[in-house]
Amino acid sequence: MSFFDLTGKVAIVTGSSRGIGRAIAEAYADAGAKVVISSRKLESCESVARAINERHGEGTAIAVAATISDKAALESLVAQTSAAFGRIDLLVCNAASNPYFGPMAGISDDQFRKIFENNVLSTHWLISMVAPEMVARKDGAIIIISSIGGMIGNDILGAYNISKAADFQLVRNLAVELGRGNVRVNAIAPGIIRTDFSRALWNDRETEESLNKAIPLCRIGEPDDIAGAAVFLASRAGSYVTGQSIVVDGGTTITVAS
Repeated sequence: MSFFDLTGKVAIVTGSSRGIGRAIAEAYADAGAKVVISSRKLESCESVARAINERHGEGTAIAVAATISDKAALESLVAQTSAAFGRIDLLVCNAASNPYFGPMAGISDDQFRKIFENNVLSTHWLISMVAPEMVARKDGAIIIISSIGGMIGNDILGAYNISKAADFQLVRNLAVELGRGNVRVNAIAPGIIRTDFSRALWNDRETEESLNKAIPLCRIGEPDDIAGAAVFLASRAGSYVTGQSIVVDGGTTITVAS
């Protein structure tokens, strides 16, 4: 078996109709896994699933719409995955939200609450739904897509960064709790990646050029840069890695400018 072979595995990837989530789902399918494409809008999910099936054969991917803040919708996501594929081996919690840019003093309670409900509580819910099956089978991998924002201070992304810091502790706690069941739990902390979600951070040429000068690899990241790390953590190559946060940022966090 190849170190990076995912043949026979079934993966749920949230927020996978575009950006980082889509890149991970496509990479998992390339590695042999069955994948569940999930985001809020069914039409967008179906488009991605259709493209994957055209490439790898019908039945490789299915689309299940689910709003991460809706616990019943997440329960349905898990149930539909089990009905379609009979098991869940891999879970990537990628979907997140950030309704507010600005200093902490200006954020409303509702905005703060929404960030934590979508970025932390919903992740806890979904992991709680899939982990028992993995523990019973003594095999599974869970990946939370966090952010380097959880490692540094910032004057416009405060609440979002706090939620991403919570991801790191969630990973550590769950790695301890689930390790005896041979379930590995890790985080990936991307830097600035060229996605719609982060568009405000790289939207104009001048801003992107400034970022590129500050990053040791001289470019912002692409979704595929994160997908490679996700395949590693899901595969036999990462079989002795748990409780860790892997930074994929082109070197951003090692520089004084960060």
